[in-house]
Amino acid sequence: MTRPFETLTIAQVAAYPRPGTVVPARLEFTPDGTGVTYLFSAEGSLVRSLWRYELATGERRVLAGPPPASTSEGTLSRDEELRRERARLRELGVTGYQFASGSTREVLLVPGGGKLWVSTGGGEMVELSGSEGAIDPHLNPDGSMVAFVRDNELWLLPAGEGPAQEARRLTSGAEPGLTNGLAEFIAQEELDRDRGFWWSPDGSRIAFIRADSRHITDYTIVHQGKESVDNEPHRYPFAGQPNAILQLGVVDVSSGATAWMDLGADPDIYIARVGWRPDGVLTAQLLSRDQGTLRLLAFDPAGNATVLVEERQEPWINLDGDTDFLESGDFLWLSERSGFNHLYRYHADGSGFRQLTSGDWMITALLRVDEAAGLVYFIATRESPLERHLYSVPLEGGPVTRLTREPGYHGAVVAKQGGRFVDVWSTREQGPRVALRETDGSIVSMLFENAGASAAELGLRPPETMMFAAADGSRMYGMVYKPKALEPGRRYPLVVSVYGGPHAQRALEDWSLTVDLRAQYLAQQGFVVLKVDNRGSANRGLAFESAIADRMGTVEVDDQVAAVREMAKLPWIDAGRVGIYGWSYGGYMTCMALMRAPEVFKVGVSGAPVTDWDGYDTGYTERYMGTPRSNPEGYRDSSVLSHVADLRGKLLLVHGMVDENVHFRHTARLIVALTDANKDYDLLLFPEERHMPRDAKGMEYQERRVLEYFERELAGAG
Repeated sequence: MTRPFETLTIAQVAAYPRPGTVVPARLEFTPDGTGVTYLFSAEGSLVRSLWRYELATGERRVLAGPPPASTSEGTLSRDEELRRERARLRELGVTGYQFASGSTREVLLVPGGGKLWVSTGGGEMVELSGSEGAIDPHLNPDGSMVAFVRDNELWLLPAGEGPAQEARRLTSGAEPGLTNGLAEFIAQEELDRDRGFWWSPDGSRIAFIRADSRHITDYTIVHQGKESVDNEPHRYPFAGQPNAILQLGVVDVSSGATAWMDLGADPDIYIARVGWRPDGVLTAQLLSRDQGTLRLLAFDPAGNATVLVEERQEPWINLDGDTDFLESGDFLWLSERSGFNHLYRYHADGSGFRQLTSGDWMITALLRVDEAAGLVYFIATRESPLERHLYSVPLEGGPVTRLTREPGYHGAVVAKQGGRFVDVWSTREQGPRVALRETDGSIVSMLFENAGASAAELGLRPPETMMFAAADGSRMYGMVYKPKALEPGRRYPLVVSVYGGPHAQRALEDWSLTVDLRAQYLAQQGFVVLKVDNRGSANRGLAFESAIADRMGTVEVDDQVAAVREMAKLPWIDAGRVGIYGWSYGGYMTCMALMRAPEVFKVGVSGAPVTDWDGYDTGYTERYMGTPRSNPEGYRDSSVLSHVADLRGKLLLVHGMVDENVHFRHTARLIVALTDANKDYDLLLFPEERHMPRDAKGMEYQERRVLEYFERELAGAG
């Protein structure tokens, strides 16, 4: 049997999509519950179409193919390009869709290529005239209208059948740096809020955010790899500097009149979440600038606020999903107040609560509330930090019930009517599969088998789980990729694949670990590859994550060193040949490891590193480090630039020069510091790449250079 990845090539390492990962995505039950819709590429490419699966018959059909100007990176508008960066999205074609939530007829909206398409009652998709340039469109509840942003203003367009009509502008006053209805940069990049307006339940009003960034100086990115000069301005809020000033307004759809909500005396806040209660009352979660206080507010029609919840937590609050309001007025609230993320049910006025879940485990996603059945469905780490399972708990309190049985990493979509769910799950041995299940876990039907997507059939070797003691004795989970056959008496070089930062987890019982083809290639070439989730990583509780508070780049390095020292006790590891690589926070960690532990790490490849936290954004940096003024010593010690004199190993720096997230300025500042310290380094630049490399030829070139670097500087160094 031919096993296509048993001997990997550089081209395979660089290629997307990864093997076994072309599976149904963005799954939803149709509004009437008779079907499941999803995005999928029958050709196995990154270009996806919208499909429908009929639950009664098993019939599958395409509802919408890729819209024009949506199938290649080069045809996308700058706005679409940047929003895809915020979402870390590689896929093309149909990348999103939505049904009208309250329509008696099935109304479906598909955006793409800067235009909108609508289908009513299961009919053909029809382009909406007047929707050109639409950004972030959303149907009203009955599907008769669609609102979207264009030219930084909120617009309204009829979405139903009938003659074409002109779009109507609902807001005014926008100008460069002042937007109505758009999520500002920090909301998209750091707060997991990608939208800036919300329809009321009856469709008569729209809540929207006005973001004023005019006082933030433009940071200009110059495209220097093009035939003509292209300057790209960004109002980027650096740590300790001013943020966008936010207002929350409600515009009446009929009259266009706008009422402004009272957000309190302190304008220097984040609007973390916005939502409507079933009774039509607007609510918002406001996060303090230091990210230690979160308030849930409810607004009356005049904009006056009532505080329903005010939560203070040290050293920071991790934001979760939207607030779920029940028909009774009670609401569900996720909180880490116990040290782990758990579910609480509050009275409508916020006067009291009942804790519904507890224990040394985390809820990672709240999926659905089924009030008729009196149940809440959620995903959690209750069985193991390495796995995810679907659970339910009674709304009135009671035992937690596990609904997914097979080991692995599960994601789920629960039917609105209850009783069934779609389960997407994988393990390190088997690629993702998709099944329709009853709530007792039994399979009704398989929506996607993913035939051939097993490690054995593809010729890949899943990494092995290992546990390590952190520098403070805490338990750490890791994954180890080994060469196919360890030769007796031979010692192999060790390469650490690192991220190491908060809100991320690398060690999982998940197929993505097996199709990390760079790690697999290195193992095939005679390296041992190690991934470890150090203190500071996600989903182990607040105490584990917050060990990095005010001192990033310290305990994480200590923990990676501790893991390497444990690996070095194995007879097949050469402790004198240890390398490290990572991207973004992992690029930062690579530099810090080489400089803070030069006796351990000899070779590093650092991709898009943050080299000084004063050059990164407010929302992320201040959550973990405070401001440069409040924590000057922490900023100084956490800066790569402070430690360049200690570099002794080989360092390859990789960066895209139009990276609008971690600016190329970070690498440029490091180059200056390395030059001043008379330290050698190697450099690999991509003039037209952003934070997520996308160019196929460029990615293949990058992989060849990175892998050759380890082979040259590490494999033969012993």
